[in-house]
Amino acid sequence: MTLQGKTLFITGASRGIGLAIGLRAARDGANVVIAAKTAEPHPKLPGTIYTAAKEIEAAGGNALPLLVDVRDEEAVKGAIAAAVEKFGGLDIVVNNASAISLTNTPQTEMKRFDLMHQINTRGTYMVSKYAIPHLEKAENPHILMLSPPLDIKEKWFAPHLAYSLAKYGMSLCVLGLAGELRAKGIAVNALWPRTTIATSAVQNLLGGDSIVQASRTPEILADAAYAVFAKPSRAFTGHFLIDDTFLAGEGVTDFERYRVDPSVPLMPDFFVPDDSTPPSQTS
Repeated sequence: MTLQGKTLFITGASRGIGLAIGLRAARDGANVVIAAKTAEPHPKLPGTIYTAAKEIEAAGGNALPLLVDVRDEEAVKGAIAAAVEKFGGLDIVVNNASAISLTNTPQTEMKRFDLMHQINTRGTYMVSKYAIPHLEKAENPHILMLSPPLDIKEKWFAPHLAYSLAKYGMSLCVLGLAGELRAKGIAVNALWPRTTIATSAVQNLLGGDSIVQASRTPEILADAAYAVFAKPSRAFTGHFLIDDTFLAGEGVTDFERYRVDPSVPLMPDFFVPDDSTPPSQTS
């Protein structure tokens, strides 16, 4: 399987997991649309759509950096149209853009609640909506959400209800769209990490360097996403995948290479179901 010549539209691809997925595809010679809202350097977050484009091209891909706020309907419609005009079609959509605030209900400002829902749930829905007519024409079309399994347990909602609602909203889009688009041959799946991932967002929001050291690198999600895109879209849809379990099923045995610091115990991520057993190499 190769993604050579395939076009990926990735939200939030200026850094972190979105960029890693784009770089993995670029190694095949894919076209990568970097749909993100960072055009100027940020004091705390590395990367812009333009630096990401340079990395994509250096890795062997073709890049189209587009300034996109996924809350803006006209921006989303315009970006998808620009991607199709530039590359002649659309094969894969990755809904990666996300906002997070781990606050309880009294401490969550409504503007922060609205932001998370507008980016996470509404943005995912809207990008998918406008991509569908183009994905219908693709040979092996996929929509992938970076969102958790639908494990509806009190413990996932009580500490940070607003964030959980918004993030599970992305997963409900998977559930609904997988059924809605099955007859059209468009696969819709979710991918989620078992552990925290070493991104600038994790470093800034969840606890600094100590969390990063206990994390895996974004490349584990990039490799898992790549394996998803290799699946036949008419047969592989509606799945809620945990990165290492899925990769183990695809024959991956070495998970140590994804660890930031093998001497530090891994930090479990939110939303991983209790009955999800890690591969033996990660126990």
